[in-house]
Amino acid sequence: MALKGNLRDFTVSQLLNLINLAQKTGTLIVDGQNVAIQVAFREGKLAYARVGEEDNSLATILYRAKKLSAAQHKIIRERAGHMSDKELGLLLINANYISQQDILVSLQNHFIAVLNRLFTLVEGLFRFESDLLPPGDKITVRINLENIIIEGTRRMREVEQLQDEIPSLDMALKFTDRPGANLRNLNLSVEEWRVVSYINPKNSMRQIARATKLNDVEIRRIAYSLLQAGLVDIVRPEGVRPVQLPSRQAVQKGTPEEQKSLINRLISRIRSL
Repeated sequence: MALKGNLRDFTVSQLLNLINLAQKTGTLIVDGQNVAIQVAFREGKLAYARVGEEDNSLATILYRAKKLSAAQHKIIRERAGHMSDKELGLLLINANYISQQDILVSLQNHFIAVLNRLFTLVEGLFRFESDLLPPGDKITVRINLENIIIEGTRRMREVEQLQDEIPSLDMALKFTDRPGANLRNLNLSVEEWRVVSYINPKNSMRQIARATKLNDVEIRRIAYSLLQAGLVDIVRPEGVRPVQLPSRQAVQKGTPEEQKSLINRLISRIRSL
């Protein structure tokens, strides 16, 4: 019977432990929110991985790993776009463009990065297909899962903590008026500066994430670091009206039918926000 289920009931760590201990061969397919990930294994070891329809060609992976320049990447795509990854890899090695070790390390890092994205998913349907293997024209690797599982479990705990600290991405950020909240004195990353440029009580964190192409975990991590530094506060976005709850006395004075109707209206209003 095929292994399938929901990540709410079976965590990524549990899945990988099972694949590792049982030395499974096949492909784990996970359909999460706005992302689909496929990870292939051979005898319990990571062999190949890809994200949806993202460019997973060897030339692009080497370019992202800074093993090829932009000009080299363009030429290869134009003149060798018909080649398989295996053919292209052999051509690059023979032409002294790159070493075999550079290719293997770049692929290993890329596949591990894809696998690590699974640990950021809290919901999603998964299935394991033992008869689905990587395409024959792709270069595969063999990577032990133990260290990946340990690091991934740490990432999962971080995700849970961030969700506790920032439950809703539909809230906004605003700069504090506290003395000493001076951005110029901080060493922020490029991604953090991009988020800072969008901070406005009118912009929800979800909107900022979309504008800066960050996933839910990344925007929560940056927002939390800014909160810890005392630079921002979490507020309701401007233009969003808060739910007006009735007083306790008003509810108590109504008949049971009136109370039920009032509760139903409140639920409907909360769902519409």
